[in-house]
Amino acid sequence: MYWIALRMLTGDRNKYLALIFGVSFATLLMTNQVSIFMGIITRTGNQILEVRDAEIWVMDNRVRFLDEAPPLQDTDLLRVRGVPGVAWAVRHYKGTVQARLEDGNTRGVLLTGLDDESMVGAPHEMIVGDLADLKKPDAVIVDKAGYEWMWGDGPYQLGRTFQINDRRAVLVGVCKVSSPFLSTPIAYTRFSQAARFAPRGRNVMNYILVKAQDGVDADALCRQIEERTGRAALTQSQFFWKTIRYFLGSTGIPVNFGITIALGFIVGAAVTGQTLYLFIVENLKQFGALKAMGIPNWGILQMVLMQALLIGGIGYGLGVGLCALFFTVTANQTQLAGLHMTWVAILGTGLAVLIIVVATSIFSARRVLVLEPAIVFRG
Repeated sequence: MYWIALRMLTGDRNKYLALIFGVSFATLLMTNQVSIFMGIITRTGNQILEVRDAEIWVMDNRVRFLDEAPPLQDTDLLRVRGVPGVAWAVRHYKGTVQARLEDGNTRGVLLTGLDDESMVGAPHEMIVGDLADLKKPDAVIVDKAGYEWMWGDGPYQLGRTFQINDRRAVLVGVCKVSSPFLSTPIAYTRFSQAARFAPRGRNVMNYILVKAQDGVDADALCRQIEERTGRAALTQSQFFWKTIRYFLGSTGIPVNFGITIALGFIVGAAVTGQTLYLFIVENLKQFGALKAMGIPNWGILQMVLMQALLIGGIGYGLGVGLCALFFTVTANQTQLAGLHMTWVAILGTGLAVLIIVVATSIFSARRVLVLEPAIVFRG
């Protein structure tokens, strides 16, 4: 019975290939867009995840996401250090500054000020240069993507001088870090140096990074810090998801990607449903002959489902393969760094394809289920 269903399916190669194309295109579109969406949203909190030395971020209560942080007072650092359970707490700065290159061009730069002594939050992978070189006057380390955006793809040249907010800066290293939400260069320097680069104000520090003592629960310590200092304290995971929720709720990213993903689902369902329906209509006599030979409706439905699942499996495999090829080809492009096919996208798209092929096959099989076997004897 299943062999007959397979021969019926492959008998008309044009419709067979059209079915596979419809499912493949829908799979490619949905997997690609879901993966890119997840990658872009993750980028909004990448700079939080890059700080692997501290468990807790202390900040102003008005902070909604990473890049929106009013300054804290210096006394806040001492108060946090005095909370029982705190192993250590260091100052930290994140902000956007203006860089002017040797040729006069300007670039917006995400500046990170690291604690002068501990260097907590420093990049973990250096391409050229050494982290210890940040001790030098006016020293700055720039990420790989930022270097290419500022100076091109040529060989790395340390010792380059440029200006940050009209202050002299010297490039002493290039590092590799996760890409931020915007394709903006990331610069690392000592906190004391960042205070010179940052816009003038009474206070520069806008985050305090905290490490809990061994055996102290991070969530409980956050509550203690909030009670004693009046400042917001979040674990790394909590701050990461808070930033993501802000971008999900305050930007058009989910809507735009959601529309594209929905279109992929609709196109796949429409092409698959219409082609499968036409395929069944053109083979009504064959199905009628099978019913006349005694195959029940459930057997006919099994044949149609087998045909649909075979098409869905082949189309899904081709679509996921093309998506994987896309991300492999674009893996070395700076603009798409960090974007890759995720297991969530693979599983989610697989479920969507399963719904498409099963629903369209059941819908199309209605003509067969109410078919009279006598149709096979008509002229």
